[in-house]
Formats: sequence, structure tokens, C-alpha cells
Amino acid sequence: MARQWSEGHSTSILCVGVSSGPEGLLASGSESGEVTVWSQEGTIIGRLTLPGKEDSTSVVFSPAGPGQLYVSHGDAVSVLDPRNLKGPVEEFQGAGEEEINALALNDTGSALAVADDSGAVRVLELPGGKVFRTLRRHTNICSSVAFRPHRPNNLVSAGLDMQVMLWGLQKTRPLWTLNLQDVAEEEDDHQQRPGQLFNPPLVHCVSVASCGNILGCAAEDGRVHLMRIGSGSKLDQQGAVKAHSQGASQAHFVSFLSHPHWLVTGGNDGQVALWDLSKHPVVTLEAKAKTRVTAAPRRKSKSKAKRKEQCQDKATKVETEKEEVEEEVTASAEEATEEKSGPKLSISHGDKVNWLCPAVLKGEPSVVVADQSSCLTVYPLSPL
Repeated sequence: MARQWSEGHSTSILCVGVSSGPEGLLASGSESGEVTVWSQEGTIIGRLTLPGKEDSTSVVFSPAGPGQLYVSHGDAVSVLDPRNLKGPVEEFQGAGEEEINALALNDTGSALAVADDSGAVRVLELPGGKVFRTLRRHTNICSSVAFRPHRPNNLVSAGLDMQVMLWGLQKTRPLWTLNLQDVAEEEDDHQQRPGQLFNPPLVHCVSVASCGNILGCAAEDGRVHLMRIGSGSKLDQQGAVKAHSQGASQAHFVSFLSHPHWLVTGGNDGQVALWDLSKHPVVTLEAKAKTRVTAAPRRKSKSKAKRKEQCQDKATKVETEKEEVEEEVTASAEEATEEKSGPKLSISHGDKVNWLCPAVLKGEPSVVVADQSSCLTVYPLSPL
């Protein structure tokens, strides 16, 4: 079932991106500044080594035009023509304050977000690459950024300070910040599983579903932390999926399956998994809120969610406050069932996952996996 794309790189592949254009080209970047462009069949269309030979850490195609591919290397961003890989068409030197870890483009291709080792996020105007905003709130490496679909001025950032932030680009302070370490400490059921180290939730990757309201963050604690953004861009709800036995390195929502809440994840345990989150409490919050005439205030609903999680382990022991407990037991049973059902597809890839890229290849839903090797592996998602 799996296919290997080889001979495109001589070093470990760090990142993969896919074009939304009719050709559906793919690009991969590796250590030592290598960039390769592939056809949907896995044929090499072009190869290039960027000046300076610094690691190619992120590759993104512009939604505004298939002839623009942005690649980060060192503190610079190079703009390439993927169909003619002779050299950079344009370079934004010093786009990051330190080494860049991730790039993100908004829907219109008019803004490029750059996350770097200093913790800063710079937003560059396109075309031209002029710095429009510098966002400084992370206290450690900013590892990942993503724009919200349909909201070109809303940006999510996450980092090794365990913080997730939502930004409105009109201001230089976040609309809200969630500290995942605080969340983990609040959870009584956050127990070690056999073979799992008790790792802090350093965030490696953030993704936003195509609906624009659900965020997923792959973290070092093996979980994918989920957040729902409600009206007024407020944080409505948060939860998690226990996805991997070691650190989760990648989480990407898949936009081309039956609904927008399919998520593909990869981890240091060598596993790749596909999850249907459509029934997860964080995703279904809106539907539940409609059935209850009175919506609880945000602060109250958070504590309620916490009580539900405590209830999952303790429901059999609790005998007081019968009505409240019945409601909470029902909810926690739903969560337990959802968790037991696990991923809809689980792939033992066998090597640490550096990057995942969901893509439709020759009409087949697929995921492209980059690991410690110089080859890409393509798995079909067709069992669905």
C-alpha cells in the first residue's frame, strides 16, 4: 500500500507542502538547504540547494498563484518558482530575528507569518516582504503558526513555552492565550501510561480546521490538544486526544474528506493516525449548546468540563448530588467511548515523523510522511 518517493534528497527531509493549483505539485525541504518539487506521481520536477546550505525548515505554496513557493532557511525566506527551480526569484533576508521554524500564508496570499527561535512571530506583507507586524509574547521558541481559514487577519501561534495564542493582526497583543501546562496540571486523570514518559506539553505543530473554529496542537506529552474558538474570537472550550505513546510531532486537519474534523497525526513513536473528531466534546460543543436553552458562561463551562473529566474516573464512587452526577457521567461515558474507539486508521510507520502533508494524489486521498530518512512515504487514506 505504501509508496516511497526517493532520490529527491540526500539528507533528512524536514518539511512538505502541497499546492492547491490544478497541477497539485508537492515540495519538500531537507537539511543542508535542499528543496525538491514533485509531481503527483512522485516524479522529480526540480531540485535546488539554497545559498548558505542552511536547513530548509518550512515550505508553503501561495494560494494566490501556483508560481510562488516560499521556503524558510536560517533567518531568511526564499521565493521560488516551483516549475523553474533555477534559484530564488526573491529573497527576504532577516525575515526572522533568529532561525525560522515555520511559515504560514493567509487565504488570500497577502500575508506571510514567520515563527522563529526567539519566540517572535513576524507578519510580512506580500508581495514585497515588508514587515507589517512583530508579535512578541512567547517566552521560548515559537515552533508553529497557522492562519484561520476565512479570517485572513486571525493568526494562531504555538511554541515550546507550552502556550497557544490567537492574534488579531490589528493589534500586537494576543486576543487570548492558553497555557497547556496549566491545563495538564488541572487534569486529575493525567496519569502516566506504561512506557510513556511524563513529558510537558511543548507544542510542535498547530493546525486549524477548514471551518476556522477548531484548533489542534501536537504536543510533547503525546496528546493533541484541541480548542474551539467561539463568537467574538473567544476561547469556548478545550480538550485533548491521547494520540501517541511518545511526543506528538505533527497534527494536520484534512480538508478533503467527508467533514472538516478529520485530523492526521504523527509522533516520535513512529505511528501515523487518522482521527474522526466530529463527535469529540470540543467539536460538538456548538450543537450541545443549541439543545440547552441557557448557555453557561465561559468560566463556568470550563469548570464543568473539568468536573466531567474527574467524573470519568470517579463516577462509580460518587453518590451525592445525583442529578448533576447523572448528567456528568453520561457526558464522561461519551468521552470514554470516543477515546476507546481510537483512530479510524493507524499506520505503524516505524520511524520518528518529521512532517505530515495530507494531499489528494491522482484522485486518491493520501498522506505524505517525512521522517529521519531522505525519502518520502505516501500512504493512501482510502480504507475510509
